[in-house]
Amino acid sequence: MSELVTAIPTGVTAFSATNLDDIVILLLFFSQVNAAFRHRHIVIGQYLGFTALVVASLPSFFGSFILPRPWIGVLGVIPIVIGLGRLLHGETDDSDTEAEPQPYENSTFSNFLSPQTYSVAAVTFANGGDNIGIYVPLFASTTWESLLIILTTFFLLVGVWCYAAYQLTRTTAIAHALTRYGNYLVPFVLIGLGLLILVDSHTLENRGLMVITLLASGLCLLSLFKTNGRSLQVEKN
Repeated sequence: MSELVTAIPTGVTAFSATNLDDIVILLLFFSQVNAAFRHRHIVIGQYLGFTALVVASLPSFFGSFILPRPWIGVLGVIPIVIGLGRLLHGETDDSDTEAEPQPYENSTFSNFLSPQTYSVAAVTFANGGDNIGIYVPLFASTTWESLLIILTTFFLLVGVWCYAAYQLTRTTAIAHALTRYGNYLVPFVLIGLGLLILVDSHTLENRGLMVITLLASGLCLLSLFKTNGRSLQVEKN
């Protein structure tokens, strides 16, 4: 009983301290919902990304090796590339258009496979350097019983976070501002988030990691330019 009393507040405190910034990201995601980007993509993606963070932190419970934070910081490239991709392709408002029906569109399996879901999951995971930094020592110092209680608390709070962000976007003033400026704001928020992750993780202070980061960014940007060029050719034809 004593473990239950201490583990729940510990879980709530650890989750809140490491996920306050996720509310802003979730607000922006929910403001982008349209015919192709659904609420379920955001919720499933958030759970997938957070699950990956927990799995990456769990080896500390068993005393196993965990990647150092500067290596985790390389993941900051992901939101940067996603943000640049949105800028290159431009923001289109699909909210009033009908999406072509896809086979099994509403199935859970297809939602897990959708690129929209993985985009949300990637941003959630890339933004989790602080999560791993806090969860590693937390998990390493807990018992099996406390760990199960903390993890249950974490996953319940992911749902609470998604619901809170969704409700905030339904507030008239917030919804109006996000609808009007959200499409323009999202790419810059994602790029800024990626840069913050790289700097905060001290990734760029390591020359080897800096080279890896630049190479990964260059390859992703080259791919984006090629994709954008093909799209323009198709539109002209």
